[in-house]
Amino acid sequence: RRMFPTFQVKIFGMDPMADYMLLMDFIPVDDKRYRQVMPCPPCGAQYAFHSSSWLVAGKADPATPGRVHYHPDSPAKGAQWMKQIVSFDKLKLTNNLLDDNGHIILNSMHRYQPRFHVVYVDPRKDSEKYAEENFKTFVFEETRFTAVTAYQNHRITQLKIASNPFAKGFRDCDPE
Repeated sequence: RRMFPTFQVKIFGMDPMADYMLLMDFIPVDDKRYRQVMPCPPCGAQYAFHSSSWLVAGKADPATPGRVHYHPDSPAKGAQWMKQIVSFDKLKLTNNLLDDNGHIILNSMHRYQPRFHVVYVDPRKDSEKYAEENFKTFVFEETRFTAVTAYQNHRITQLKIASNPFAKGFRDCDPE
């Protein structure tokens, strides 16, 4: 599945003529597994998203294989990256440990921190000597999330459908 909401970033400060690769990976926030607790069991009451919470449900499952997602436009000139918002809308997540499509594998009900990496494509023949200075990692703590297989909140489901250009068949028909 595609990550929702999509990670988007505005970039500045690059050398406009240099080549860069943009990529993302995901690291576990902690060594715990979570479960969502709702204020009222399924009793017909309206689900209150703002009052639900995540509780620790035990120790984390074994770590998934670490994978990296390269932005499909990589590598590209700094000028291209800086001219508009960069969207990772092609990034796909899965909980399938046997995935062979290159998707990012995450454990459901575990917390993750996305990391955004900018890699300068060094034209020097001995560029591996400078590898450490040729990349920068950015972590935005507000992008932390709990991986789920299904949304527990119908409003979030509707928001995703409304935002998904491929979900035309799921949208309510407006007769007007």
